[in-house]
Amino acid sequence: MKNIAVYCGSSTGNQDIYTTSAQDLGHWLVQNNYGLTYGGGNNGLMNVVANSVLSDNGFVHGIITQQLFDRHLAHTNLAKLDIVPTMSERKEAMLQDSIANIALPGGPGTLEEISEAFSWTIIGVSTHPCIFYNVNHYYDKLESFFDEMVDQGFMVTETRRTLLFSDSLTEIYNFIQSYTPPKLRKYQK
Repeated sequence: MKNIAVYCGSSTGNQDIYTTSAQDLGHWLVQNNYGLTYGGGNNGLMNVVANSVLSDNGFVHGIITQQLFDRHLAHTNLAKLDIVPTMSERKEAMLQDSIANIALPGGPGTLEEISEAFSWTIIGVSTHPCIFYNVNHYYDKLESFFDEMVDQGFMVTETRRTLLFSDSLTEIYNFIQSYTPPKLRKYQK
């Protein structure tokens, strides 16, 4: 089975649409024969998406740090739970265990993890698509900022096109199926 890494908040936000969308994403994963790889948590949208996959008898692989596990923050009903020493090792393990990366709404950790995943595709360490599931226009300003990177010469248009912002699971599915990683950048001296 192919897994998709999902990054999301350890809280649910203050609008029901975030919880509903996390549930929808979990059901969508199972319907499309994907497993879930995520941070292994038992709180917030992380818990919601995991429970949604589990309710459909889907596969869930949690990867959590020892520190968070020791604080009893791990989901206890997963098909597989790996405990790793550091956040860096967790992020690397999540990337290695997945064929795509999707960010639901979340806080700084969510943003940092999906941004690192996209950075790794840019430099050629990873070949996996990165997607912001733009529920309730949550990532609109970030999408504009990525466009500004192109406008200001810090990213080429072709690379920017390999990062999707969408609130449509159909569009996300099609993006994953037709994805081509960005070409490695040529540097001039």
